[in-house]
Amino acid sequence: MDYRKEYRRFITSHYLSDGVRITVGIALPAILLSYFNLLSEGIAISLGAMCASTTDIPGPIHHRRNGMMICVIAVILVALLTTIASTHPLWMGSLIAVFCFVFCMIGVYGARSNSIGVAALLIMVLSIDRPLPGSELLLHLLYLTAGGLWYMVLSLALYSIRPYKLAQQALGENILNTSAYLRIRALFYSNDVNYDEVYQQMLEQQVKVEQSQNLVNELLFKNRTVIKESIPTGRILMMIHLDVLDLFEKTITSFQDYKLLHSYFDNSDILQKYQEVIYQMADELDEIGIAVQSGYPATANEKLQDSVQQLKKYFEDFRNARHTAENLEGLINLRQILQSIEDIVSRLNTLQLYTTYDKKKIKTDTDIADYSGLINTQNISWQLLKDNLTFDSNTFRHAVRVSIATLAGYIISRYLSVGHSYWILLTIIVILKPTYSLTQKRNYQRLLGTAIGALIALGLLFFIENKTALFACMLILMVGTYSFLRSNYLLGVIFTTAYILVLFHLVYGTNLKTIFTDRLIDTAIGSLIAFIANFLIVPAWEKEKIKDYMLAALEKNTAYFKDVAAAFSGKPVIISGYKKSRQDAFVALANLSDAFTRMLSEPKFRQYNSEQVHRFVVLNHTLTSHIATLSHYVLTHASKQASEDFSSIINADTAKLQSASDILKGGEPESKINEAVDTHKINERLNELLSKRKNELNEKIFDTATRQSLGELKPVVDQFNLISSIAVDLNKISAELKVLP
Repeated sequence: MDYRKEYRRFITSHYLSDGVRITVGIALPAILLSYFNLLSEGIAISLGAMCASTTDIPGPIHHRRNGMMICVIAVILVALLTTIASTHPLWMGSLIAVFCFVFCMIGVYGARSNSIGVAALLIMVLSIDRPLPGSELLLHLLYLTAGGLWYMVLSLALYSIRPYKLAQQALGENILNTSAYLRIRALFYSNDVNYDEVYQQMLEQQVKVEQSQNLVNELLFKNRTVIKESIPTGRILMMIHLDVLDLFEKTITSFQDYKLLHSYFDNSDILQKYQEVIYQMADELDEIGIAVQSGYPATANEKLQDSVQQLKKYFEDFRNARHTAENLEGLINLRQILQSIEDIVSRLNTLQLYTTYDKKKIKTDTDIADYSGLINTQNISWQLLKDNLTFDSNTFRHAVRVSIATLAGYIISRYLSVGHSYWILLTIIVILKPTYSLTQKRNYQRLLGTAIGALIALGLLFFIENKTALFACMLILMVGTYSFLRSNYLLGVIFTTAYILVLFHLVYGTNLKTIFTDRLIDTAIGSLIAFIANFLIVPAWEKEKIKDYMLAALEKNTAYFKDVAAAFSGKPVIISGYKKSRQDAFVALANLSDAFTRMLSEPKFRQYNSEQVHRFVVLNHTLTSHIATLSHYVLTHASKQASEDFSSIINADTAKLQSASDILKGGEPESKINEAVDTHKINERLNELLSKRKNELNEKIFDTATRQSLGELKPVVDQFNLISSIAVDLNKISAELKVLP
């Protein structure tokens, strides 16, 4: 790992910016009011700011503003009702169950709505043991409101000063994730490659790429200033994003039959030469990503250009020395990869130019209306909520699970003499997630992070007696807390625990041993309750839903194939439709990959045919890659090669893909699904060209019209044949998996 690069990536990321902004928003009211001996009032205002900050997650500014406003209203309502009921255990228990169910259910409306629910439950937990008389309650609610509004004003003011900073940081993060994906793909060129392991890494990374792409889509396509006006910065960011989307697709189009390549060339070092250049490309993409995050121009990399030219010459010499009829197909594949590398490097040069934000050198007049369909809209309706009020909904199960577990935690806390027992409830609410795998991961991280954070706090308080120095340490811990909670939960918990313990010592002067013991015991109790609830209370296992993800991936891939293949039968290409089907296919594949990864984290006896499902996921990823590769030839080859000869193979491949979906739904396999691909007219034409070209090579005739025709037709037909072969395999594996419940 390049620690210097990781450091640069972190300090320019939106995670650190968020951490600093939230820390200032929360800490400043308490610090200022403490100078006027109003620390308790300052803490109440800071609490309101902390709740509002929970909903201030990356997204369009109007979504952030609306989310914070709704959060403030929800927090006031929950604080009012909880404080009133706090002296009546029966009422309090009922209120806990209702609030937990309601504020978990609103998660059906997306991540921001879910964060509002978290803020509401947070204030509920912190208000349970704080009964207040009427006048004090009113003041407390006013302080909470002031804190929430203060944080909202701070966040919106910072956005108005730097309106494109978040988009830059999110876009840079997406570029860095794309670079990581490219680096994983380079592993296929290693002689000792473990294909299953690399496929798993690749699938997991694609999920991260898709998530970061979706965030940038929202930040840019939902920003009217970028869409409708010619603001240079916004338009350039848009162009960077569109180029990165295409670059990611281009990365996927470089997919090859790597086992076949190794069978041809493992006795040479040419695959390692390719791998070295791909690693250099990933390094360059890293530099561009960090430059976009920071807002500074990336430095042009002349070394990469030289490396590509050297690779090109090495390939030409290698081909001339080893060119035979037997390795013809392997050399053609290597040439295709080299062409993809040259294209990606050209795109990297364009991206590097974009980072200068020099509008005189950059063309920004691309019509982005064709791309607006890439954003996903969230349907806010009562019907959506009603549709999820069933045990078929994971959100509903999660809401029931949290309600029962938190109520159990409240009852147990009533009979414990340990102080700060609200930590039990807070632990349950934070740990319990809709999926088993994420809950178990959070449970482990929460316990480990609490123990490490407590030890860090113990060390700080033991070695540092000066309160000013301790306060400075606490602020650093706060920044760490709010920087890592959304990106690295374990580190976030470590910082949170240390910061909370130091805070309690500074504000209340409480005995450290008491706080340390309470924190560990309450966290352990909460974790145990969360573990039991996760396993026993209406659990949601991935095997129950993975069939839906499998069908979605197949259907979206089929639609993607139809849009791309149509160009080779002579139909016009509609860019907006093709881009949308590409995005849908990538998202569906990422969702399937994510669901499969979660299933692997569940108990073995709760998994279903994990080997077969893994093969299904890999086949779908390979299918998407080959369709993307085929799409690359639409603009360059389709106009020349379009012919009725493609019709039979297009219809056959479509029928095979549709058959795989039908089998998963319970249908029977088509009897003619395994028919030979050579029977198609386009393959007959290709075989004639191949035979002619091999004869030319045997006669030492190299540069001919046959060579050019073969170079244009073979890559296209190969993709259709590979798609056909994958579709047959998908039919076979679907037949094995159709017994899924």
